[in-house]
Amino acid sequence: MPRTQLTVYRHDRRKRALITLVGEIDQESAPLVRTALAQCLRDGIRTLDIDLTPVTFCACSGLNVFLHAAQQAAEGGCTLRLHNPPPTLGLILDVTGSQFLLLGGPLGCPPAPVEGVPDPAAHTPPHRTVPLASLLSGDAR
Repeated sequence: MPRTQLTVYRHDRRKRALITLVGEIDQESAPLVRTALAQCLRDGIRTLDIDLTPVTFCACSGLNVFLHAAQQAAEGGCTLRLHNPPPTLGLILDVTGSQFLLLGGPLGCPPAPVEGVPDPAAHTPPHRTVPLASLLSGDAR
């Protein structure tokens, strides 16, 4: 079976990073994404914008990585936002109801435009204020 191809590009601007992922995110490539996002947080990045425009496929393992990174970011007072998810991830976000955790800015705040990323504001769902840790632990409110 051929190995999944995924490339990670990182562009920092002060305490903000634009991560562009290119290729497929699946069980095999998800650890690469997890490592890249964790490194950003270790480097003191406060805002992570993840451009998924060139991603052709994203499995549930990718969603797990993004939710884990969002939780780590929130615990450190940072933010993480996905931009332009592929249809596969969009479907997973819809089914799980986790769009507001990953597609918006800080919970309860409107998203800020990001240089170099097309603005998906027309497709961003309304924000809800719910503690991230409660959702990730299964506490439904």
